[in-house]
Amino acid sequence: MEQQLVVFELANEFYGINIAMVESIIKMQAITQLPHTPPYVKGVTNLRGSVLPVLDLRLRFSLDTREDTRQTRIMIVTMGSIKAGIIVDGVSEVLRISDENIEPLPPMINSVDSAFLKGIARLENRLIILLELSKVLNLDEQRSLEAMTT
Repeated sequence: MEQQLVVFELANEFYGINIAMVESIIKMQAITQLPHTPPYVKGVTNLRGSVLPVLDLRLRFSLDTREDTRQTRIMIVTMGSIKAGIIVDGVSEVLRISDENIEPLPPMINSVDSAFLKGIARLENRLIILLELSKVLNLDEQRSLEAMTT
């Protein structure tokens, strides 16, 4: 079998998510901050008349922060039961990857904190970390985000 992935960059590493989870990719736009939200929730944005929560994956994954650049994008994705925007450093490509090029995570990486990591895709000259978007947020966090937009 084969998987089609959207590949994006975050802190000089490449990540991939199933293309079916991605609705669109947009340039950075105005984000309205909300009080009393976790640090990784940047706020909400208006996308074609819908208010969407926007998450900063760098903060969610405890990576160093950096200023937005011309390549910074918001990917509109489905995360479990919610639609949200995720801020990434850049989107590089859409790839088809054979399942035989995907390896499970090493045992020392499998933990509750890394449940959103699905595996590693091997390409000739790089590795792509595969994400399970539905597990990036736990159920309580998903409910909190849903409440923001209703």
